[in-house]
Amino acid sequence: MTQTAQAGGVHWLPWGSEAFLRARTEAKPVLLSIVTPWSTGCREMDRVCFRDEGTAALINDRLVPVRVDADHRPDIADRYDLGGVPTTAFLTPGGRLLGGGTFVPPDRLRAAVARVSEVALPPDPSPDTGAAGAPAAPEEGARLRTEAELIALVFDSFDQAHAGFGGAPKFPFVAPVWLALDLHAERQDPALLDIALRTLDAMGWGPLYDEDAGGVFRCAPRADWSGAPSEKLLATNAALLDLFLHAGTVLGNERYFARAVDIVHCINRAFAAANGAWRVSTCADATRQFSDSNASTASALLHAATVFQDDTLGRHALDALERVLLSSYRPGHGVAHSAAGVRGLLTDQVAMARATLDAWESTGNIVYRMMAEELMHYALRAMWDETDGGFFDRAPDGAAEEISIRLVPLKPFVLNCDAAVVLGRIAEAVEGGGFAERAHQVLEAMARRAAGFGPLAAHFLLARRAVFR
Repeated sequence: MTQTAQAGGVHWLPWGSEAFLRARTEAKPVLLSIVTPWSTGCREMDRVCFRDEGTAALINDRLVPVRVDADHRPDIADRYDLGGVPTTAFLTPGGRLLGGGTFVPPDRLRAAVARVSEVALPPDPSPDTGAAGAPAAPEEGARLRTEAELIALVFDSFDQAHAGFGGAPKFPFVAPVWLALDLHAERQDPALLDIALRTLDAMGWGPLYDEDAGGVFRCAPRADWSGAPSEKLLATNAALLDLFLHAGTVLGNERYFARAVDIVHCINRAFAAANGAWRVSTCADATRQFSDSNASTASALLHAATVFQDDTLGRHALDALERVLLSSYRPGHGVAHSAAGVRGLLTDQVAMARATLDAWESTGNIVYRMMAEELMHYALRAMWDETDGGFFDRAPDGAAEEISIRLVPLKPFVLNCDAAVVLGRIAEAVEGGGFAERAHQVLEAMARRAAGFGPLAAHFLLARRAVFR
């Protein structure tokens, strides 16, 4: 392999056999830089750190620098994520995490490079006996929480001062608001309604929303939602479109429908690519089109087309969905992450199965339902954990094994909850196939882990309600 495009004088290598073989041969740690081109923080770290001649020379001399594009390799990014992008991680030659952070200032980075390179590296297990990356298993013996306990845990994280969930940085979490809306509809609980309304207003009419160009920014660095960077992500806007449509439907409030319309316009204007699909970020070039975010967007737009009775919008969503399928699907092998991207990621199979189920329900075309079945059959065949239930995030025959690093199995919580919902929907539509049983097994596998995810435990609660309704 050849060196990647350099940020200043750092001699970046791609994630692959050459980099880790060199690290073993030279007995040097690996500096893993996980970035995306649309991230302001990534560009700033390149500018102030990696383009600094002294810092670059130190890195090139003492480490093996590896750069990973998080958009193209979410499986690598998820295993070494230290708080988002940029992630700057120090690894052993076998891929085990030594330490790191997100944005690391130049002086701290130079000190860390010197310190890591001077300490004797701990021995790595062989690829046959050990695995690289962050640990994936939940704590042993975690207590199974009741539904009432999990509901309380989700809403205990509500920010009474500024709305939303958690502190800084503040992310526009959708699932807790969706759960609050559903529970309020059943219980007529004013406290839950207050949580939902205040958070909807904070996300849709506060600093996170771009009143000039439309759409929602990725996150806010401060708890009061202020200071949001300029990046807008397709997946974030699709999720919030779905939420505002749901809020308008549950509450009968046209205000939320109006904001949903604004987001539809933003998606089709600011994220659109010439081929009819959507790019991953407004700050990314048009070639950055990924199966999971495009499928989620098609689902949200199909929902909008139904709510607004807009056949044109529905046709546009279906056209984009079929374009992505055409470029990424391979019979028996699911969908790839992009037209020429990595294959065998759970995120793409689940998002595309959900979207094709939505397309089937919208059109009655059974081919879409059959596609959803095939994609989940592939996921069950290639990614199912036969020991403990649930899905791993990737098939074991991907690129990681080619570099003699056996990545630790990762069982993503939110994605497994989404998969359970998809399996449950398929089970309602077809006889046989074992989809209902698998949906139940996924939820059983996630049950003891839910309490460890704070407000994101709402995904588990919503999935369980959908599967057992």
